[in-house]
Amino acid sequence: MFYQPLGAPFEVITRDGERLDVEGAADASVMEAIRDAGVDDLRAMCGGCCSCATCHVYVEAGRENLPPPGPDEDDLLDSSAWRTDQSRLSCQLAMRDIGPGCRIRIAPED
Repeated sequence: MFYQPLGAPFEVITRDGERLDVEGAADASVMEAIRDAGVDDLRAMCGGCCSCATCHVYVEAGRENLPPPGPDEDDLLDSSAWRTDQSRLSCQLAMRDIGPGCRIRIAPED
């Protein structure tokens, strides 16, 4: 059996305010971990290709551990009416970058 190391668990807050503890493989994206946890709020229509903004989240705690958004992510976030300084696309966040105490809220749907 092959052992897959896990990234740090993090908290997800759904649009209804439900709080869930989520973890995923270190080589997975945060989007994949959230979807694998059964959170239906995250549409992620492009499947993680950074070509839509339907995996928009707010990183409410733990942003200091994350690399800054790349130009494609930044452009897609600009298309959202709900963009804030906490906005990220969860497909562009790697579980290996998630630190303890990270809290992510699913953004409203555009």
